[in-house]
Amino acid sequence: MEPRATPRKRPTIRDVAAAAGVSRGTVSRVINGGHWVSPEALAAVEEAIRTTGYKANQHARSLVTGRSNSVAFLLTEPQHLLFEDPNFSILLRCAANELAARGMPLLLMVAGTPAEQEQMLGYVGAGHVDGVLLISSHAGSPVLRELVAQQIPTIACGIPLGFESRVGCVAADDLGGARVMTRHLMERGRSRIAMITGPMDTPGGRLRLEGYRQELGDAYDESLVVHGDYTRASGGRAMAELLERRPDLDAVFAANDLMAASAMVVLADSGRTVPDDVAVGGFDDAGVAVTVNPNLTTMRQPFERISSEMVRLLLEVVDGHPPAAVTLPTSLVVREST
Repeated sequence: MEPRATPRKRPTIRDVAAAAGVSRGTVSRVINGGHWVSPEALAAVEEAIRTTGYKANQHARSLVTGRSNSVAFLLTEPQHLLFEDPNFSILLRCAANELAARGMPLLLMVAGTPAEQEQMLGYVGAGHVDGVLLISSHAGSPVLRELVAQQIPTIACGIPLGFESRVGCVAADDLGGARVMTRHLMERGRSRIAMITGPMDTPGGRLRLEGYRQELGDAYDESLVVHGDYTRASGGRAMAELLERRPDLDAVFAANDLMAASAMVVLADSGRTVPDDVAVGGFDDAGVAVTVNPNLTTMRQPFERISSEMVRLLLEVVDGHPPAAVTLPTSLVVREST
């Protein structure tokens, strides 16, 4: 019988220090942020960590730094929307990739009900995460108010209505993008352009409507506007209401692609063709834009960059920097629906 192999001893800070030719204190400072370490010593320790295969004890590190070394991805919407709205899954995947590159896990939290939100705030407030990526922000949100009150580092996706000066954010240019889409429909010769908005307590809902309104100017007509909530069902209901109210409409701008896709179904059921009878534009450039027939003209949001910037800004706030706001441009993607 062959002798059992002796388990390899796990490398320690002492081993790293010996390999790097520095003190254990220097290694500890490198592991905990690299403060007060010369560039030469920093390089030597990083190389020693690589060659020895040393892995930091995260629990012990948390006790020293007061940090959990993890971040929450917080969606304050009903759970089914995590799977229905493709934008959320893209943001989640990209944020997870950004944090993984930094050796940090991402904790998914869905808190759509008051009870879920109370439980989430207790968990986050207890210090189990270093900060929060807030993906859905609503005006008057008690969640955002509590995150601010508890001084939990937070970066919002979209402008945090009511907390613009206190919470950092990364937003697409909703107003400018809506103006571009409305102008595109006008340039296609359309004069009775309807809009299906997003929720009016969200930044995208408000700003995309405002961009549409600004671009139309004196031609803006309230009877051509119906409010939706970004879901497929609301897009269909809004389109049916618009056709009943204004059967003469010749274009529709929906504030997201899911509502635009549903509107196209209602238009087809009413006997109207897209784009001959009614041109249709959306917003997001989600996967559904190229699965509908005809393919959907839309405004592309740079979701990967939005996630990347959110992670960057959040980690800056965790490190003690003041919150910052970034607005990213959208781009028009012209397809067959216009």
